[in-house]
Amino acid sequence: MSCSEQQHYFMREALALANLSVQQGGGPFGAVVVQDGQIIARGNNSVTASKDPTAHAEMEAIRQACQQLDNFSLSGCDLYVSCEPCPMCMAAAYWARIRRIFYAATRDEAAAVGFDDALIYKEVCLLPEQRYLTMLQCLPEEASLPFATWVAKADKISY
Repeated sequence: MSCSEQQHYFMREALALANLSVQQGGGPFGAVVVQDGQIIARGNNSVTASKDPTAHAEMEAIRQACQQLDNFSLSGCDLYVSCEPCPMCMAAAYWARIRRIFYAATRDEAAAVGFDDALIYKEVCLLPEQRYLTMLQCLPEEASLPFATWVAKADKISY
């Protein structure tokens, strides 16, 4: 499937944000969220500036779009990113119910310049006890209480 001229426009916006991010001392990543043919949010990588490892362009754009729409769901919205999302950003797009993701560079191209997510992609598929990052279950016998409270809550907002 090839992209339309309008889709090229949105991707160029994401790429311009990525380039601007580099010029301002951030990483080479930019993102825009589009709803009904309009950009409703923009984001660029600000990990080092904000000292926040979750401040990826996609995360910033998703957060801004949710605030703009006053909703945690971005159903019907598209995400344009300068590079294929990392696992964290991919998960956020799923949680936000993004309709489609358009990307320019691949994760292999990002890895070639020092942004390698291969370990995380590999680790996600492993059982907790097989992961590089040590994971220890604690108090499993008490773990069901918050779930029971959730199930019993009559006025919960499901997501």
